[in-house]
Amino acid sequence: MPTPIERVHVQKLLEEGAQLIEVLPAKEYEDEHLPGAMSIPLEQLTQQTTAALQRDRPLIVYCYDYQ
Repeated sequence: MPTPIERVHVQKLLEEGAQLIEVLPAKEYEDEHLPGAMSIPLEQLTQQTTAALQRDRPLIVYCYDYQ
């Protein structure tokens, strides 16, 4: 279940080994992305594209909606 979290909590989770996934379109990811983030565009988010994720580590999914 998705849970919104604050920036401070994100930083703490990343320090503890969480995985960071950006679901932005590929072009937007190329232009600017968070350091250490893995790109899996939302329209490509499938069981196959997420197979490499480690299920024993927390996962942070990020999408910046500037509209």
